[in-house]
Amino acid sequence: MSLIILDRDGVINHDSDDFIKSPTEWEPIDGSLEAIARLNYAGYRVVVITNQSGIARGLFDVETLNRIHSKMRRMLSQVGGKIEAILFCPHGPDDDCQCRKPQDGSFAELSHRLRINLDGVPAVGDSLRDLQAAQSAGATPILVRTGKGERTLEQGIPEGIAVYDDLAAAVTALLEPTP
Repeated sequence: MSLIILDRDGVINHDSDDFIKSPTEWEPIDGSLEAIARLNYAGYRVVVITNQSGIARGLFDVETLNRIHSKMRRMLSQVGGKIEAILFCPHGPDDDCQCRKPQDGSFAELSHRLRINLDGVPAVGDSLRDLQAAQSAGATPILVRTGKGERTLEQGIPEGIAVYDDLAAAVTALLEPTP
């Protein structure tokens, strides 16, 4: 069975500069849930690694985050998809933790939990810090243009990183590579 790592905000669901603070604010990007279901059907284990600094900022609590994730899982199950695990960093940008992307602590934790090496594992994100964390962990970073992806592209990304319009396009390229 293969593994893929996804960022949440801007990859699976619409992002907001004001943070996603409640289940009602969590809305999937068109085609993202179906893309995850396609990954599952193709034998992929799907894991989400996400920064959630809104907790440290006092904008929402872990209980609310769990309700947001319950909504995501419920909507995914309706299209035949599932997420195996969600690792989140609750810290703020100034907390100097290792689990907050661009640090790779959450990737290292996932590697330890699953007892696997992340070399070459696709990791889809929409920000430079997503790409940096994936690279640092040995995973293969992939950028999507949704969320903060366009802004990230304008600021420049490391050479050789694949870029797709959205998660659905990235999954199509992964599952149906062109000869």
